[in-house]
Amino acid sequence: MMTHRAKWNVRAEEDPFQKSWMAPEALDFTFSQMSDVWSLGCIMLDMASCSFLNATEAMYLRKSLRQNSGSLKAILKTMEEKHIPDVETFSSLLPLMLQINPLDRITIKAVVRMTFVSGSFKSSCVAMTLHQQVVPEIITNILLEGNVTSILEAMENFPSRPEVQLKAMKRLLQIPEDQLGLPWPKGLVEVVVTAMKLHERILDLQLCACSLLLRILSHVLVQDAEAQVPWDISIICSLLSIMRSHSDSEQLITQGYSLLTIISSQVQVSEELQKAGLFELILEHLYRFSKDRDICFSALGLLWSLLVDAVIVNKDPVVKIPALVIQVLDTHPTDAEIAEAGCAVFWLLSLLGCMSEWQFEKVVELLLQSIRLSQERVLLVNNAYRGLASLAKVSELAAFRVVMPQDGGSGLTLLQETYQLYKDDPEVVENLCMLLAHLSSYSEDPLALPESSEEILPELESSGIRALVREIQGRFTSSLELVSYAEKASLSLEAALHSSQERKLCGAAVREEAAAPKVPFLPEGRPHLP
Repeated sequence: MMTHRAKWNVRAEEDPFQKSWMAPEALDFTFSQMSDVWSLGCIMLDMASCSFLNATEAMYLRKSLRQNSGSLKAILKTMEEKHIPDVETFSSLLPLMLQINPLDRITIKAVVRMTFVSGSFKSSCVAMTLHQQVVPEIITNILLEGNVTSILEAMENFPSRPEVQLKAMKRLLQIPEDQLGLPWPKGLVEVVVTAMKLHERILDLQLCACSLLLRILSHVLVQDAEAQVPWDISIICSLLSIMRSHSDSEQLITQGYSLLTIISSQVQVSEELQKAGLFELILEHLYRFSKDRDICFSALGLLWSLLVDAVIVNKDPVVKIPALVIQVLDTHPTDAEIAEAGCAVFWLLSLLGCMSEWQFEKVVELLLQSIRLSQERVLLVNNAYRGLASLAKVSELAAFRVVMPQDGGSGLTLLQETYQLYKDDPEVVENLCMLLAHLSSYSEDPLALPESSEEILPELESSGIRALVREIQGRFTSSLELVSYAEKASLSLEAALHSSQERKLCGAAVREEAAAPKVPFLPEGRPHLP
């Protein structure tokens, strides 16, 4: 009918009551979406005024608006006097919808936004009913078509509707970074975390929320490493609760650890996280998911962030970490990233004294294995040699296993290979010298175990370590810490060499004296000649 003008005119003349809802331009057989806006405005006007206007009065009102939209003011005033619900929203919308010129009318998208976002409408009984039901997809799509501010506004207005929250987050993930309003879109973190708290059991929503937060945090910190992360302990505890609620979701656990790593590296919350049971949660996940590469890698990264410069509140869970890290590295022996993260954690645990002596040999083995695996990764190399030095400092058995690994080979040969690869890197060379200083100290320690110290010194000598130390002393003169370690190692080796030579001379003299013929003496003290 809307494509046949003659039929349209006949139908319109047959039913003047129906015709009263038509837009002015529709009477001239001109239709657009703006015509629908007019008709919708008439329907809303009827609904708002039906308590005090009868059908005939309402029809004449609608017709009069085509000639003079000003007649709407009187009816809106009456609605206000009669305390019609949501009168403020109607007073804002209807004058914009019932403009005679279609170009002056508000769009249907704007109608939806004003209706569902208006402050007065949100508190109405109609809105309360809507918020308890699934919001129609078409309405959700319209609400989420705007910019970041309008999307966040929609999320704030429908906090109890998970379908709105999820769709809004997906929309935010699609927005280009230059349009997100970074570094921090106003209220974004608060709105997203609120949605996470309200819908803790909905896994898809949690995954989408974590992805969104990771995207924003990563982008911000790339732009400005000193940027402050807007988090507090209540938000972090909520994140831990969500991870516990979805204890079988490997993806959520990985994302949660990545978020906590970023947060803990920016905010001083290590003690609060410990009190919230994060160490225990990590232990549980490392035990349950030791074969899951992503969980292990993210958990090790988080452990590093928590342990560095941390005050340990309770050592009981921390001393259980080394055994699980050993298990993880044994499970992923060829994964360079796992090895790198594991070396960093081993180093910190050794510094904190959270490693048992019976674990030293195994940890030394894994540190040496990690260096062999990826000697080109400078961070791994630095942390591995720091860990070896820390263990060699407190345990002669660990020092012995650095020199004489259980699996064969030579730790000193590996050390020399590392030096050749990084001879121009002062940080790496300093860590090598620190290890050598601790290894060489046992050769002059009078309390050293004989079976170990007797092996360490000959190995240091036969491997050419004294010559290596002299070369380092000649090449590096400005780094005080490096020079100090090199000098200590050099002095220890020289002292051990002199001590060894003296022992050899004394031993030779004793053997010579023992080999000389015995001459018997007479009681008077004169020798008895045969």
